[in-house]
Amino acid sequence: MENTNRRETLMRAAARLMRENGYPGTSMRDLATAMDIEAASLYHYVDSKEDILKEICFGMGRSYLNAMAEVNDIYFNAGERLGMAVRAHIRILTENLDASHVFVHEWRHLSEPSLAAFKKLRDDYENHFRIILRNGEEEGLFNEVDNKFAVLTILASLNWVVEWYRPNGDMTPEQIADKLTQFILSGLRKDIQA
Repeated sequence: MENTNRRETLMRAAARLMRENGYPGTSMRDLATAMDIEAASLYHYVDSKEDILKEICFGMGRSYLNAMAEVNDIYFNAGERLGMAVRAHIRILTENLDASHVFVHEWRHLSEPSLAAFKKLRDDYENHFRIILRNGEEEGLFNEVDNKFAVLTILASLNWVVEWYRPNGDMTPEQIADKLTQFILSGLRKDIQA
């Protein structure tokens, strides 16, 4: 149990340092100093700095995919599912801002084959959004749009929250998700007034 707690503490400290200094600007020595242990002791918990990056990026990615699987398990119309997906994304993003920042910005430092695996995970997640948009078009709720461009725009809007959200700020994650959902849906919904 102690090793598990120590490893979780290490991951949190690493995410914080990588958020502050970037992946290239964070050394194992920096991490050891932040944890007040000898640098050699870190290797009892992880094999390398890249292993830390992999764990953060893939852990966040799995959280997003699991949340999307829950969204798709329940039948709602595409507008409701899109709102649920946005709320889940913002919830995960704001639960750990340090890890979220690493996930959004530092994944580019993964080496192969991890980089290709991460891109596939990201593409799978984006595809879930494309399916929701296609479903919305088929249901007659959404205008026909360039799905790839629309999904990239949606995700860019959601991920940008990591840059400005503050836990003690004026808006809760739920309020942010609701505002983003309204904004996104206003651009997608068909005007069905006669």
